Amino acid sequence: MTRDGCSLGRRTAFQVLEQVDRGRRLDRALESCVQGIEARERAFAHELTYGVTRLRGRIDHLLSRHVHRGMDALDPNLREVLRLATYQLFYMHSVPDYAAVSEAVAHARSLVGKGAAGLANAVLRRLAEAGADREEFPDLESDPAGFLTTWGSHPRWLIDRWLKRWGPQKVFELVETNNTRSLACLTPLRARAEEALESLRMAGLDGEPVGYGTECVRLDRSSSPVAALAAFPEAIIQDPASNLVTRYANISPGMEVADLCAAPGGKALTVATGVRSTLAADCSESRMRMVQENAKRTGIHISCVVADAHDPPIISADAVLLDVPCTGTGTLARRPDIRWRLSPESSSQMTRIQDELLDSAAPLVRVEGLLVYSTCTLEPEENHELVERFLLRNRGFELAPSDAVDREFLDESGYLSVHPDKDGRDGSFAARLRRMH
Repeated sequence: MTRDGCSLGRRTAFQVLEQVDRGRRLDRALESCVQGIEARERAFAHELTYGVTRLRGRIDHLLSRHVHRGMDALDPNLREVLRLATYQLFYMHSVPDYAAVSEAVAHARSLVGKGAAGLANAVLRRLAEAGADREEFPDLESDPAGFLTTWGSHPRWLIDRWLKRWGPQKVFELVETNNTRSLACLTPLRARAEEALESLRMAGLDGEPVGYGTECVRLDRSSSPVAALAAFPEAIIQDPASNLVTRYANISPGMEVADLCAAPGGKALTVATGVRSTLAADCSESRMRMVQENAKRTGIHISCVVADAHDPPIISADAVLLDVPCTGTGTLARRPDIRWRLSPESSSQMTRIQDELLDSAAPLVRVEGLLVYSTCTLEPEENHELVERFLLRNRGFELAPSDAVDREFLDESGYLSVHPDKDGRDGSFAARLRRMH
């Protein structure tokens, strides 16, 4: 216990969410806050922070029924304490109700004062008694947006967007997927899935082939990604959707390749196993160090350089990979904090950057070469609509769809279009463009 009567795991989770509220990415905040604490408390903080972030909309709806002034009127520290306690009450079955409530009350007292402690005690006891059944939420059939915003725990503007595009059932399936804890996947770079699985089993780890035409291996929940890489070093942690982008790119063995937005390096390393040479560039020095470390560990030769894709460090290449910054709405299961950071204007803000990067990359592609544009977003403005605008102003390029992936991952135009899946797969998009003159 810490001095305020709160366990170290709960205190750490609160500190992580404080940082996230100030704009820091959830994964980076967690990594910095768990340094030096023992494994059990670290795992507790991980589950609690990701769970609260993932289900924040659902939790706030449950709490709002017992907070008469409304959630927005609460002190921000008290609001976070209540969210953490609510997740423990209903979704962490290893935590007794009395422990979740008593520690929240003690934490609220230390942060905000005696009155806040009394409020926390009353709200959480009423909440524990009322429960968290779906009957407490809007009805999916009569009020799909209300249900998907509260029970589904996604921002209303994003749900409204998706409902216009897909309808309630598909959005419900997407939301359920986004609220499922994703599993890490391993991609062996020079081996088959079965070979990697055999090495994992010999190290006491477990997993299963992902399929989809990839050699990716989905790790069991009890198998640490760090331990998996130690057991099979010639591999990277890579989502199957990202691996499908490199398969769709279908780059010929003799090509010189430049990946201009390379970090953390998964696509560059995957491509490098079968081409003449690969340059990996990114504007982040720290992230390029990660690429170098992964290249050294896997034994894959790539040239690394810190450079902004707006001002590319090359004159030309046979194939240019451009995995652009995007809104990331295909990755909300793995990165749940994104949903709360985006705004209705986010896609239009991103498209300006994406247009600039495409225009910077296009002149570098040699005649008959390839430009492979990719994102991990589901939003059409950043995907096929943006590519089609690019093709209108760059008549020397044409779409050159690849048959190297299964047809289920191609849309009617031939773009790679991978939807998030409950198996833990992200969403991704890619366009394979050939320069004709």
